[in-house]
Amino acid sequence: MALETWLAFLVACWVISLSPGAGAIASMSSGLQYGFWRGYWNALGLQIGLALQIAIVAAGVGAILAASALAFSLIKWFGVVYLVYLAVKQWKALPSAMANDSAERPIGRPLTLVLRGFLVNFSNPKAIVFMLAVLPQFIDPHAPLVEQYLVMGATMITVDLIVMAGYTGLAARVLRLLRTPRQQRVMNRSFAALFVGAAALLATVRRAPV
Repeated sequence: MALETWLAFLVACWVISLSPGAGAIASMSSGLQYGFWRGYWNALGLQIGLALQIAIVAAGVGAILAASALAFSLIKWFGVVYLVYLAVKQWKALPSAMANDSAERPIGRPLTLVLRGFLVNFSNPKAIVFMLAVLPQFIDPHAPLVEQYLVMGATMITVDLIVMAGYTGLAARVLRLLRTPRQQRVMNRSFAALFVGAAALLATVRRAPV
C-alpha cells in the first residue's frame, strides 16, 4: 500500500472511530461501571468484532450479506434486541455510595465484557456494508490483497483501541465525581437511554437497493 493511500485511510479511521456510536456508548458504560482497566476488556471485544467484519468483507461474504435482505434483517434485529438488553441492564444497575476515590468498583468478568463488546460491534450489519463500500476505495487491485487488508485491519483496530481507551478512561474518571447513589442512578439511566437511542437508530437502518 502506497504511503499516501495509507495516510488517507488513517485519517478516515480516526473520523470513523471518533464518531459516537454503539461502541463508544458501550465503552463509556463499561468505564463508568468498572473503571478503566476492567472496563477496557469491552474495547477488546469491540476489536474482535471489527476484525471479523473486516475478514468478512475481505472474503467477499460482505457482498452476500449486503445483497441478502433476510441476512441483513436477522443481524440488524439481533443488534437492536441486544442493545435494548444492555439498556435494561444499565437501568437496573445498583448504585453504591462512594465515600472516597479508592472505593472499589464492581468486578466485571473479562470474558463477559469481551463478549459484550464483540456482540455490540458484530451485530451491526450497516458496519459491514459500510466497510464493503469504503475499504475497496483504498485497495490497489494490482497488489496482493491479503497484505493490504491486513494493513488496513491493523490500522483500524489500533486507532479504535486508542479512541475507545479515551471513551473508557473519560467515563472512569467521571465516576469519581459521582458520590451518591442518586447521582449514579441518574448516570446509569442516562446511559440506558443512550443504548435505547442506539437501538432505535439501528432499527431505522435499511438495506441499500441492489
